[in-house]
Amino acid sequence: MSSSITGPVRSPVGASGSKMSSLYLTTRAIPATSVLLKARKSFACNASRLAFSPSPEPPRFSGGSGPFGRRRLADSPVARAAAADAEGRGIGVPDGLAKPSKSFGERYPALVTGIFFFMWYFLNVIFNILNKKVYNYFPYPYFVSVIHLLVGAVYCLVSWAVGLPKRAPIDRELLALLTPIACCHALGHVMSNVSFAAVAVSFTHTIKALEPFFNAAASQFVLGHQIPLSLWLSLAPVVIGVSMASLTELSFNWTGFISAMISNLAFTYRSIYSKKAMTGMDSTNVYAYITIIALLFCIPPAVIIEGPQLMRYGFGEAIAKVGLLKFLSDLFLIGMFYHLYNQVATNTLERVAPLTHAVGNVLKRVFVIGFSIVVFGNRISTQTGIGTAIAIAGVAIYSLIKANIEEQKRKAAPAPAQ
Repeated sequence: MSSSITGPVRSPVGASGSKMSSLYLTTRAIPATSVLLKARKSFACNASRLAFSPSPEPPRFSGGSGPFGRRRLADSPVARAAAADAEGRGIGVPDGLAKPSKSFGERYPALVTGIFFFMWYFLNVIFNILNKKVYNYFPYPYFVSVIHLLVGAVYCLVSWAVGLPKRAPIDRELLALLTPIACCHALGHVMSNVSFAAVAVSFTHTIKALEPFFNAAASQFVLGHQIPLSLWLSLAPVVIGVSMASLTELSFNWTGFISAMISNLAFTYRSIYSKKAMTGMDSTNVYAYITIIALLFCIPPAVIIEGPQLMRYGFGEAIAKVGLLKFLSDLFLIGMFYHLYNQVATNTLERVAPLTHAVGNVLKRVFVIGFSIVVFGNRISTQTGIGTAIAIAGVAIYSLIKANIEEQKRKAAPAPAQ
């Protein structure tokens, strides 16, 4: 650095009103030693003369370079933090600086997951109870299935409109992949509702406990996957339990039983097509598109099968029994609860490991069966109760074994190249 300050320094205010020292108003080149002299004279006014004692290091001023410049970048907190991060050490936050606070979910992840499970079960139980109450005075499952999907589709469109979530684009290829999944989803959903309308909710869920058996059979004989013997053996209690419950079920009829079995088959093929259609799209958008496409599949059979009856006396009888406002509010509520419980179920299962997922599915079915028996006061025989318990236990064993197998496959898979 040169020994003088060559550039003029101008006052930010007018000369007439400035109270700054003439040192900062002059345009002459001022030697650096003069700056030191004036500074010392102003702070040592009681001294009789100015002492020129040697200084071990010239004073440093911010805003310049060299000995009058700001301190070196390597000594700054930002540089030290960057060096610590590069070396893998923790970045310390100096005292007096606010540390970023963790969100509630980051501080209590187990509690948040528990809340998700509670909401999943709660919404599912409320849906099943309200759905069955509607069928008690409005037994039109094809039309009610359309309402379920219609409310969900409107919910998805509104969510996209406000950007929660942002809508993922869809093209012809993606539409071709999702259409078979939506078709199976529509068939399984409608047949489940036909069964709910025909028999007790608890019995429908007992039959639907056979879904793992259909999944294993389809994986073995359709996809060509080898199913371990332990999985097949774990399904034996499921088949035996459902058979015992069906033989003595007081609300048994063939419409309810066959519809629930078709639902199992449809949801099995939905799983097969889902595995073949790995889109890379997030689950919320995928479920939204499937809901909208499935709605289009459900409308024609509802119009053809139940349309004439609904127009003649279906709507009129329902309104006469409960009133127009309650009828419309019930339809809206069961549609909302149906969509929300499926959406929360998806979000919940994304937060947990496969083993927890399996246990959660089994416990959900137990909750639904238990609450439906209590709320509707359904009488069940001892054999039906024992058969239901055996079937649920078999599903639990199957789910645990399958989850362990999937976890072993995941651990054995080679790590992706970095």
